[in-house]
Amino acid sequence: MAVHDPSHRHPGLRFSPAREATTESATSESAIGEAAIGEAAAGRTAVSAYVLAGLRLLTGFVFLWAFLDKTFGLGYATPSGKGWIDGSSPTRGFLGGVAVGPMESVFHSWAGDAWADWLFMLGLLGIGVALTLGVALRLAAVAGTMMMALMWMAEWPPARHLSDGSPSMSTNPFADYHLVYAVVLIALAAAGAGAVWGLGHAWARLPFVARHPWLR
Repeated sequence: MAVHDPSHRHPGLRFSPAREATTESATSESAIGEAAIGEAAAGRTAVSAYVLAGLRLLTGFVFLWAFLDKTFGLGYATPSGKGWIDGSSPTRGFLGGVAVGPMESVFHSWAGDAWADWLFMLGLLGIGVALTLGVALRLAAVAGTMMMALMWMAEWPPARHLSDGSPSMSTNPFADYHLVYAVVLIALAAAGAGAVWGLGHAWARLPFVARHPWLR
């Protein structure tokens, strides 16, 4: 009768307890690491949302303040008693003073016209309100970019000299604050920055806005 030595048996492949513990530990550490990365990403997203909301509100105040100052003559860019409400034109001074660029004569012809005054002031008000409330950011971006483009052409940064030959005092041939404002407006609309500290979510749920996404 043959006797089989149990020590010569070859059991199936299995991890030793130490190996299993090491694997479980590595898996646990990996899960913890992924969770930490996820939390960090969520934190960065939240911070970005608040930063964009702050930028939106500050930019909105720029447009709203320009409207209020030009309307009531608050004594900053518009002297007291020279506001729109006092009968002064908010476009005559700026457009009438254009002294360089390919649209110089066109801007002169627009200066002080009632349609130009109303369009300019309603643009300032509409963009300022939209940014402050966090609604219609796409419309605000389109209107604001068009306004900034026209104002950029009125100042015409590429010119080193005005039409009369005097220095233009331009500090950059292309990038000025008008372009910066335009890019900010586009970025706010693209990021949907109206939800934080704004009414963006409520606005987007309105039936007519839901049917027409370009109104968001």
